[in-house]
Amino acid sequence: MAMEINAIYEGDNLEIMSKFSNDKIDMIYADPPFFSNKQYEVIWNDGAEVRAFEDRWKGGIYNYKDWMEKRLRECYRVLKVGGSMYLHCDYHAVAQLRICMDDIFGEHNFQNEVIWYYHTGGGSKRRFQKAHDNILFYTKEKDAKTFNWKDIKFQRTEKSLIRAQNPKGARISAKDLYKIPEDVLEIQQMNPMAKEREGYPTQKPVELLEKLVALSSNKEDIVFDPFCGCGTTLVASQRLERRWIGIDISPTACKLMKDRLRRIFGVNANLIKGKVDMDYIKNLPHFEFQNWVVVGIFGGSVSRTKSGDMGIDGLTPQIHGGFPIQVKQSSDIGRNPIDNFETAMRRMGKKKGYFVAYNFGKGAYEEVARAKNQDGIEIILRTAQDLLDGKIE
Repeated sequence: MAMEINAIYEGDNLEIMSKFSNDKIDMIYADPPFFSNKQYEVIWNDGAEVRAFEDRWKGGIYNYKDWMEKRLRECYRVLKVGGSMYLHCDYHAVAQLRICMDDIFGEHNFQNEVIWYYHTGGGSKRRFQKAHDNILFYTKEKDAKTFNWKDIKFQRTEKSLIRAQNPKGARISAKDLYKIPEDVLEIQQMNPMAKEREGYPTQKPVELLEKLVALSSNKEDIVFDPFCGCGTTLVASQRLERRWIGIDISPTACKLMKDRLRRIFGVNANLIKGKVDMDYIKNLPHFEFQNWVVVGIFGGSVSRTKSGDMGIDGLTPQIHGGFPIQVKQSSDIGRNPIDNFETAMRRMGKKKGYFVAYNFGKGAYEEVARAKNQDGIEIILRTAQDLLDGKIE
C-alpha cells in the first residue's frame, strides 16, 4: 500500500502503517484510546447514530502496553530523523507509556512532558481535582529539527515586560513581547455548545493541535495521526498548510472526518480502506460492528438508543422498505434470538427483516422456515462473511 498524502485510512493502524515506507513523516501526534476503563456513549451531531466507545482492556495495563508498543514502534519507523512525536496519555497509563517510549525512541530523545492544563468544574472532595492531560514529546534524534516557538506567540506577562524596561537588570528587550513556550499549555476544553464540537466524546480542541502542529512542523511537511478520531489533527494541519495522513479503525469516525474537512475547507479527502476481512470485523467494538453492518453495508440508520431498542438495531433506507435489522457479534445463533426478532418485527408491523451474525445454528434456520411458512414473516439470515462477499439479498 503506497502512502498517500491528504488521505484518511480506515482500518487497523498497525496493519496500515506496516505498509508505509521508513522515514517519511515529519511530525506525529497520537491520541490513542485511554486506559481509563470508561465507556463513552454519544449521539453524533447529525442525530442519526448512537455511538459507544469502549475503552476497556482485558488483561490489564500490561496487555494495553503490549498493544500500544507495537504501534509506537511503527510510528518510530515511519518518522523522519529529527522528526517529532507527541503521545497524548491518560494518567492511568502515562508511567507505562513513558517507559515504552524511552525504550523505542531512547531516553536521551525525550524532550518534555507537556501538561495540557484546563479548567474543570466539580470533582471529588477526597482528592485533588483532575485538571490536566499528559503529552509526551519525543524526537528521533537528540534535538528536534523543527521547533517554531515564535510562530505560536506565547505572550510575556505584563510584569515581565515592565521589568524589561529597567535598564539595570533587564534580560530581555522591552520590545520582545513573546517568550519560548513553557511545558504547561493552558487551553480550555471545549464547552458543550462549542461551534467546533463534532459530538465525538474524546474530541480535543483545535487550538491545542494548532499549537503543536505549528511548533513541530513547517508548511508542506507531513503530519500524521494514527488514532485520528474525528480528525482534529487533520483540521489543524490543513489550516496551517501542512500535508497530512490520518488513520482510524472506526468507519463512522472516518466518515465524520471526511465530512468535516469537506464542510470546513471544501477538501474532498481520499478515503482508503485497509484490509477488511473477518479478522478486521472481529476486532471491531460491538457498536462499530453494528455500524459497519447497518450503515456501511445496508446504507441504513442505527437505532438511537443503546438499550431498549426492542430487538431492532437499525433499519434499511426507507426507499428500500425501512426493514428492521438485527446484529449480533457472535456465533451459533439459535432459535431464541430469531424468535425475539420476530416479536420485534410484529411490533413494528414489518413482514421482512435481516438478521446478521458470524454464523447460525440449525435452530435458527428451522425457526426462519417456520416463521415464513406459518406466519408469512421473511427473515433473511446473513453471516458477516456473506456481507464481505457482497451477498445481502
